[in-house]
Amino acid sequence: GVRALRHGALLVFDEVMTGFRIDYGCAQKHFGVTPDVTTMGKVIGGGLPVGAYGGRRDIMEQVAPAGPMYQAGTLSGNPLAMTAGIKTLEILKRPGQYEKLTALTERLVEGILREGKAAGHAISGGSISGMFGFFFCDGPVTCFREATASDTDKFARWHRAMLERGVYLAPSQYEAGFMSLAHTEADIDKTIAAAKEVFAII
Repeated sequence: GVRALRHGALLVFDEVMTGFRIDYGCAQKHFGVTPDVTTMGKVIGGGLPVGAYGGRRDIMEQVAPAGPMYQAGTLSGNPLAMTAGIKTLEILKRPGQYEKLTALTERLVEGILREGKAAGHAISGGSISGMFGFFFCDGPVTCFREATASDTDKFARWHRAMLERGVYLAPSQYEAGFMSLAHTEADIDKTIAAAKEVFAII
């Protein structure tokens, strides 16, 4: 596995985007890999500005006051962010939340791909839980080289036209889109209908 590739280096998982989005145990639980160090972003603050890192005891004992490495931050432990983060985690732990995210996301992706192909476009995309993305190429896209073969000009036109219809998607094919528990079936229907309109004109 991935640990065999380390050659003595620490295995660090950047969970800034994947943290709590694809699983309550983050990407590391989903993929069954325990990193030496994990970094987290605003998700632990319910979307408010905060970041954190954690890891094995022997690594964390290098951080002051236990160890020689000093670390501090203006927003470290901010009470507002921590309260919002705790509430977010409480909501995510409720039964069915990740199943809802997955179902809504898959419905969105399938609908957009269906409408794009029906309009004659080479389009591919995919999702994992509440994260998704699209590429204007036949696909599937499994690596960066394949992603670079996509029609980024068409993606830009698609993004702008969707924005004009009130749908704000990730502005680059290299960025992930995120489903929210606040999104509804009606939001998905509206987005797919807007995509159908746009596919007819780009």
